[in-house]
Amino acid sequence: MTSSHVIVTGASSGIGEALARAFLARGDRVTLAARRTSLLEALAKDYPERAFVHAVDLGKWANAEGLLQAARAAHGPVDVLVNNAGVQIVGPTEGTDFEAGVALLELNVHTPLRLTTLLLPEMIARKSGTIVDVASMAAIAPTPGMFFYNASKAALAAASEGLRGEVRRHGVHVVTVYPGPVKSAMESAAREKYVASKAATSTPTGTPEKLAELVLAAIDKKRPRVVYPKVYGMARHFPNMTRWVVDALTPELKSLPEKT
Repeated sequence: MTSSHVIVTGASSGIGEALARAFLARGDRVTLAARRTSLLEALAKDYPERAFVHAVDLGKWANAEGLLQAARAAHGPVDVLVNNAGVQIVGPTEGTDFEAGVALLELNVHTPLRLTTLLLPEMIARKSGTIVDVASMAAIAPTPGMFFYNASKAALAAASEGLRGEVRRHGVHVVTVYPGPVKSAMESAAREKYVASKAATSTPTGTPEKLAELVLAAIDKKRPRVVYPKVYGMARHFPNMTRWVVDALTPELKSLPEKT
């Protein structure tokens, strides 16, 4: 298999780290993009010729162009863009800081859209390339207590699904990824915001490594989307029922301490 140049945003931990490791393990050249330089360097140390570390704050969409320029200088044209970087806010909507919500939207939506629009012209010109958008099951079944996050993942998923049909004829492939609960620091932090319940503890939960395996297979086999864990696959076909189940079974948010 020919080596590809892959950009992975949010590569320092969780799903992004697992994806980066999977690409590197199979021989690809990978640009690792995130804010935490030390974590990126630890990931890159075993692949000095193929891993390029670019520390960047993608919470500012204007930094997207600099990332692409640095990536091209290191590894040449970009074959695969993985839009993975994202943050989550879990809590009562009325108590959420609005500016924090806007910042979430910039990272989760504006930056991946900017990276995509900057890369598409060259991919279309050479009639090849892949865009991978890591959305969430929250795009299909919005979770109570995740007001801004739900909105961001629904926006990214809709953009991704629509783009696929637009660019298919140009030889560009788009993969939309819908992770359900996947073990990570972010997933654990989110669970801690809810009252413990039997439904919550029995929720099927996957691993970043298995998700990465499925994403790479979707790229290679030109599959349109990945839903993982597999048990959530029917949610796309029965969204109303899925939303009813999520509304009914999502536990209450824990009470916040009163401000003094």
